[in-house]
Amino acid sequence: MTVDREQVLRTAAALLSRKSTATMDEVAKAAGIGRATLHRHFAGRDALVKALEDLGIREFEAALDAARLDEGAASDALRRLIAETEPGAGLLAFLVTENQLFEGEQVNEGWARLDARVSALFRRGQEEGEFRIDLSPAWLTEALYGLIGTCAWAVQDGRVAAKDFQYMIAELLLGGARRSVEK
Repeated sequence: MTVDREQVLRTAAALLSRKSTATMDEVAKAAGIGRATLHRHFAGRDALVKALEDLGIREFEAALDAARLDEGAASDALRRLIAETEPGAGLLAFLVTENQLFEGEQVNEGWARLDARVSALFRRGQEEGEFRIDLSPAWLTEALYGLIGTCAWAVQDGRVAAKDFQYMIAELLLGGARRSVEK
């Protein structure tokens, strides 16, 4: 039997997005393969998480591309970005809680690329007078990641309706990021 590594990763992402403490045995069972087969593809949980990190970075980069961040108003681009990240929000939520990915000197440079692109969107919004300048683009970027992750968990737990994902994130973030017009 040939194992589709990409399908195993997607199954692992779906499971770990719902249950971050799932064991390798649980991942193998969810993927419909034996534990030994899983270990042939991923030597252990750390290797699996690293492979999921690569998948998550690729998916988020694709969302950034699809959101067309340089087009139109920054707030509209942000809304498009939130919409494009929704399908992979659970994986992103899982990854940002995996401390091993952000410790030491082996941090994947993909995170820096993602951060730079999102920060550039917020910086553009500031330069165009749309977003507050007293909140750094780096902070707004982290706030966006936090809201995406938190909303993904809330949707999975049934505390928030999935149809409200985009609206709630955009309104909360933009409500705090928009520059107020003084009268």
